[in-house]
Amino acid sequence: MPVEIERKFLVKNETWRAQVTHSERLRDGLVAREHDVKVRVRCYGDRTTLCVKSSRRGGISREEFEYEIPREHAAAIFAHCTGRILEKTRHYVPGQSGIWEVDVYHGILEGIVIAEIELESESAIVHLPDWVGEEVTGNPRYSKTNMLAERSPRPQAPIRRPSLAGV
Repeated sequence: MPVEIERKFLVKNETWRAQVTHSERLRDGLVAREHDVKVRVRCYGDRTTLCVKSSRRGGISREEFEYEIPREHAAAIFAHCTGRILEKTRHYVPGQSGIWEVDVYHGILEGIVIAEIELESESAIVHLPDWVGEEVTGNPRYSKTNMLAERSPRPQAPIRRPSLAGV
């Protein structure tokens, strides 16, 4: 099973910008969420994907299933994500522990900057650059759903909870 192991941190200053190797704009739509399992659609560059992420398994890892889909399928799915779409620029910054992904959010989440690093194992040692601040891995306040709900000027559109009964 594909597993994502990552840690997330707030960013405390802008010094990381001088080390960026490349950047890309991402657009995410939250399709569904139930019991910390989420489904999202993403567009970035010439890629469009559909991703299912499980809840965290008591630590910093979770199952992640991501599949490329046709752009027109992604556009149709985005149409069902009203009020649950976010945009960000992802900057790639090399570090001693690997490549850091620094997400600078736009629109309703303007001003939020979160750095994450994917790891080979939960026990991997992470050397924190001086621009990395407080760890927010697993902090519900920094889930995309909660950040959107906190900053939304209107009630969020309900997230569809599909039934898989009989499947």
